[in-house]
Amino acid sequence: MKKIVLGLFIIIALVSSSVASQKSGCVLAQKGKVTVAWKAYKTPLKKGVSGVFNSVKYLGVSKEGKNFREILVGSSVSIDTSSVNSKNEGRDAKLIKFFFKKMANQVIEAKIIDIKADKKLKGKPRTGLVTLNITMNNITKVVPMKYNFSKGVFSANGVIDILDFSALNALSSINKACYELHDGKTWSDVNIAFSTHIEAILCNVKPLK
Repeated sequence: MKKIVLGLFIIIALVSSSVASQKSGCVLAQKGKVTVAWKAYKTPLKKGVSGVFNSVKYLGVSKEGKNFREILVGSSVSIDTSSVNSKNEGRDAKLIKFFFKKMANQVIEAKIIDIKADKKLKGKPRTGLVTLNITMNNITKVVPMKYNFSKGVFSANGVIDILDFSALNALSSINKACYELHDGKTWSDVNIAFSTHIEAILCNVKPLK
């Protein structure tokens, strides 16, 4: 009798473990580096100039999690502005000297403080809103960015206004240094973006319907 009871307990435990595993679904894991890109604008026709930062230090809150919130909210980056790369050495030198060095410091800090997903649509990339605290020129602003997750790549895009960071002096400086090239106009709004790879693991068990 005792053996029968013990056997029943083992079966119940195994079934419970299986159900729990099925309900847990996939585990997400961030892989590789974080890329930070930007696009600024010049001339009255608002011609775009794009680039990246080569030196981005990323501090993740967790290597794995059940959802984007668990692995992204609380994560931060520290960007060395002297690593700006627009694929034009002369332009990069001017950006460093006449723009970034006019700031209170030469590091941009950003931290993810919230993330909200849109309604999931079958067969479509996952989308939503990720919110960051961005600190530049010793000023911190809350910046919303729309995100897209498709084929293992999590990417987010948003816009900042240089004037929101009390950086009129830096904007005026780069406009003066590039006055002719910019036809006298350097815009204060800058598109910003970041991307990283997120891999779904432990997905061999399908969730219960």
